[in-house]
Amino acid sequence: MILTVYLVIINLVAYVLMGTDKSRAKKHQKRIPERTLFLFALFGGSLGVYTGMKSFRHKTKHNSFKIGTPIILFAQIGILVFIL
Repeated sequence: MILTVYLVIINLVAYVLMGTDKSRAKKHQKRIPERTLFLFALFGGSLGVYTGMKSFRHKTKHNSFKIGTPIILFAQIGILVFIL
């Protein structure tokens, strides 16, 4: 139960961060560091980051995100399957 709540929250935050960064990019404002976005992905928010990439068409040309985020997501799914 706690893990589910954690994953929902971190993925929602990661999704919002992707949208916020896209909005800031359009307005030429201070951006959210890529490192921060990757950290959220690594700590369980990979689905939120990936969904944000697709929804906002953000970071889709960056190979580190285009390739790295799905790898992190599949690894996390594998870990969850192994645990459960």
